[in-house]
Amino acid sequence: MIKINLVREGRAVRGGGAAPAMAPSVAAAQASASANANNIIIIVLILAGALAAGGYWFYENGKLKDRQAEVANKQIEAQKLEKIIKDVEDYQKRKDNLQKRIDLINQLKQNQKGPVRVMDRISQDLPDLVWLDKMTLGGGAVAITGRGLNPNAIANFVDNIKNDPMFEEPEVGSVSLVSGNPLIYAFDMSFHFSYVPKPEAAAGTPGATTTGGLTSTTGTTTTQGGTPGGRKP
Repeated sequence: MIKINLVREGRAVRGGGAAPAMAPSVAAAQASASANANNIIIIVLILAGALAAGGYWFYENGKLKDRQAEVANKQIEAQKLEKIIKDVEDYQKRKDNLQKRIDLINQLKQNQKGPVRVMDRISQDLPDLVWLDKMTLGGGAVAITGRGLNPNAIANFVDNIKNDPMFEEPEVGSVSLVSGNPLIYAFDMSFHFSYVPKPEAAAGTPGATTTGGLTSTTGTTTTQGGTPGGRKP
């Protein structure tokens, strides 16, 4: 009698039928692995791009912050410079105002000294036996009325004024006898003056050693009623 093991054969048949079914499964696994690799590559590329973009953003953001900080520093410096410029302008204004005041004071001093200098020179030019009754000073001109004991003394005074480097040639109006006992002659003359001596003027100041009675003021008129040689009447 022949016995057949159907179980083993059935197993063999099932095992033999399963072998061909393994090929699609391997292909699917390989495809899945390939897809996973592609996904990984894509993810890596995305991450790399994101990192590059982030790094570039941080780099540009750092440059922007540096520029903003530089602009802020420049603005602070500009504000400091504006304050310095304003301080300089204020200082210049104060300096100009002070200089104007100094110039005005010097001008006033010069104006005060001018008439005094003129009267001092006239006093030096005044010879003996001649005195002044009135002197008017203004506009660069001097007008004088006075008296003398003789015409020669008056002529000496006219010559002294003429030769003085501060004065122009005088114009004598008249010389007249006003008293017979003692003899007294009245005269008047006018001339222009300059605070800068004439370049062609000779050295030295002509004039007599004794001056008549001059009483100076800073106004336009000065002397009244002097006596010859400064002697009391």
